[in-house]
Order: sequence, then structure tokens, then C-alpha cells
Amino acid sequence: MSASATPTAQLPPAILLLGPTASGKTMAAIEIARRFPVELISVDSAQVFRGMDIGTAKPDAATLAAFPHRLIDLISPEESYSAARFRVDALAAMAAATMRGRVPLLVGGTMLYFKALCEGLAELPAADPATRARIDDEAATRGWPALHAELAAVDPATAARLHSTDAQRIQRALEVFRLSGQPLSRLIAASRQAAPPYRLLAIGLVPSERAVLHRRIAERFDAMLAAGLEGEVESLRARYRLHGGLPSMRCVGYRQVWEVQNGLAPRSQLRDRGIYASRQLAKRQITWLGNSLRPQVIDCLAPDLPGSLDRLLGPFLD
Repeated sequence: MSASATPTAQLPPAILLLGPTASGKTMAAIEIARRFPVELISVDSAQVFRGMDIGTAKPDAATLAAFPHRLIDLISPEESYSAARFRVDALAAMAAATMRGRVPLLVGGTMLYFKALCEGLAELPAADPATRARIDDEAATRGWPALHAELAAVDPATAARLHSTDAQRIQRALEVFRLSGQPLSRLIAASRQAAPPYRLLAIGLVPSERAVLHRRIAERFDAMLAAGLEGEVESLRARYRLHGGLPSMRCVGYRQVWEVQNGLAPRSQLRDRGIYASRQLAKRQITWLGNSLRPQVIDCLAPDLPGSLDRLLGPFLD
């Protein structure tokens, strides 16, 4: 997974622990930390927000005191955080851990962040409203299949993976080409030369029974509501200037509470909507694991999960 000229065996080790929501990633990471000299680094786009503790399943103060996690509580809910900023912060945290003689253990469920870390990020032109408006006008006149054919002429690799009516992605690919003169596929391929200078072991915690994961998701959301998730959102609203478009308030759980508190959804539906959104998130995360990140998979429901982790990590860290 490294593009470095340094032989892989000479690179320092780092561990990636990925999995869907409610798969037990934090507990597994702590078990690893009890057994191996690791330093925990969070890979969670919601846990970066200060004050958002209940709905993000952030480790409690006692756990963080015993097992510190880097990249938690970085910004206020009024701010935004990006995959690009995560990559910079994560590489810095990894380097610091290595300098201290520890092995970076990156744990979380934000799959885009893992992908950005491992493959780099394409330097794409920013969205341009005028260019997008022209593409929309052309689509209204000619239709998206015609624009898809135009994309195929300048960027066949991108066009091949898009349906001829996938308006949002066709528009973005044409926008990138018109602004940069470069196919989107070429820019993305160039970004993949920036793998981190580490010997990586990626472990995916994936449930063997989806129904059990769904039950865990429901139980966890019920626990969040019982712990005061609605009150947490009320407190955040009193402390910060928030609106529904902020990344913090679009996080699963927070979005559903926000909609209830703003009269956009009945409170009687809060539990079902929150559980459904969590299930959809888990489905997307599992898809990422299978189609893009491709870690070594361990059943997170296995009774001997610590033993399975030991059998992978022992030889890797030896």
C-alpha cells in the first residue's frame, strides 16, 4: 500500500482498524492497546467536534485518560473538517507516534478518510457555479446521455463507470475537464502516488450476521437517547451558532434530532429515523470495505475476536 521507494520491510508499521458503526471498533482498539505498544488515532468525521459526545459514541473521559485517542475534539460544531485536513493531521500524529517508539493504530469508520490517507487526494479544481450552470443548460437542451457521450470522448475511464443519467457525477467530471483541461480519471490516478511511508496492516471488523449488527445499532441508538442525545443537541444550540447545513448537524443522529427540534419531523419518529439512518450508514461503510479499501476481514461477532486480532498482529509487529 506504499508508493515509497524504500523497501516495504524497512518501513515502520502502522495498523488500520476499520468497520461499520456498532461493530465494536473502540473496544477492539483498546484490547489491542492492552497487548501491543500502539498509539490510538481516531478516524471519525463526527468525533472531531467538541461537545458532540453522546451521538458520536465518543469514548468517555475515563477511557480517554487510560487510552488517549488523537484527533478527537479538534474543532467546534460551527466549523468544517475535510479529508484533506485529516490526512495532514493523521500523518503528523503517525509520525509523532513512531518517533516515540509506538505503532500508530488508526481506528474508526470514516472510510473516505482511510482512503485519503492510503491513496492521497486528487488536487481537483473547486466547483465553479458558472461552469455548472452552462452544463445544466446543455443538459436541459441535449439531455444527460448526450453529455455522458461527450464525457466518454474526453475521459473514457470516468464515463465507463458512470450511468448515462448520473447527472451529478457527469456534471462534476465535465466541470473538472473544462476547468483543468485534464480528465478526472488522470487527476485521481496521479493522487494515488502519495501513499504514506508506512508498512500498513488493514483490518476490517465485519459482522457475519447483518441482523445482529442491526440489533446492536438499535440498542446503541436507544442508549444514546436514554443518555440525553436530545439535551446534548439543545446544549450545542445554546452555545454555538448552528444551522442544519453544517457538517456537524448532518451527522447521523444529530440530523434526526435537529429535524425534530425544528419541527421538520415528528418526535414519535425520532427513534425509527435514527436507527434507519444508522443502518444505512453501516451499509455504506461495509460497501466501502468490500469495494475500495479491501482490508483483512475479521468477524466482529466472533467470540474469540481478541485471539483473532492477536494472530494477525503478532507476526506483523514481530
